[in-house]
Amino acid sequence: MSKRKPKPTPEPASRPDAPEPVAPAAAFDALCTRHADTLVRQAYLLTGRPRLARRAVERAFQQAWQRWPELSADEDPVGWVRAAAYEYALSPWHGFRPRRRLSVRAGSPEDRDLLCALLELPASYRRTLLLHDGVGLDLYETAAEVQASTPAAAGRLMHARDALAERLPELGLAGRPPVRQGQLLQARLAELAAAHETKVPAPRTVRSASARHLRWTTGAALGLTGLITAATVLTLYTAPDHYTPPPQQRPTTQASASAPAPAAQAGPDVRTGPRPRSGARAQAAKGAGKRPGGRSYLPAEARLVPGLR
Repeated sequence: MSKRKPKPTPEPASRPDAPEPVAPAAAFDALCTRHADTLVRQAYLLTGRPRLARRAVERAFQQAWQRWPELSADEDPVGWVRAAAYEYALSPWHGFRPRRRLSVRAGSPEDRDLLCALLELPASYRRTLLLHDGVGLDLYETAAEVQASTPAAAGRLMHARDALAERLPELGLAGRPPVRQGQLLQARLAELAAAHETKVPAPRTVRSASARHLRWTTGAALGLTGLITAATVLTLYTAPDHYTPPPQQRPTTQASASAPAPAAQAGPDVRTGPRPRSGARAQAAKGAGKRPGGRSYLPAEARLVPGLR
């Protein structure tokens, strides 16, 4: 009985409408080209410093390229890059750098007044206002990006609008409903952002800088680890492995100079009183203290010794 040969499984026909896989570099370059210009303008509204705005966006895209395998599967990679750029732009240590004068090359003087009013707001209020009224996020998305509760984000937004309405009455925010205030601010912020000239880096430059930064960071981490390891090994090698008692010091022998013998005291010891005398010496001393006529007297040396009185 002959065995039948298994029929080859037909390969599934490729669908003509299926999208072809895009290379990671091409997808990243498309994202950078599409959104880098807008993000630089937004960072400029946060800081008022063009160089800092560009550097913040470059740093955010460099971090995005380092995490691109996981970030490419995210539903909103632009939101991740925007949050990273805002965090870098609003870092407190940027305040130690010297500030330059605000430059609004295009637009009207009202644009400069609006930018100055924005920069006078606290950083958290400024970021909340820009995300809600500038970018167009709703209140829940704004609260999630600024890492705050929804009531806290609503309070920041309300206080920021009130501050702008008080500082710039020409905006027409006072007495308007919140929806209308958001619409007015969205139009004014768009005009202010469009007045700023941006210089966006090329995506290939961003990827190259990201690779260099990653190599430098890895090398610095390895060098620091090696330095700590070498210091630990040196400490273990030079440290004693048992307890060694300290050497005992020998008593120092000094040649004692012979002190002269104390001279004999002329009178009796003051502390112990007069020493008893016996015989003729006692009688002579007893009679020596009397004068003719029955009066007693003391020798001159005895007057200085209280024990003889």
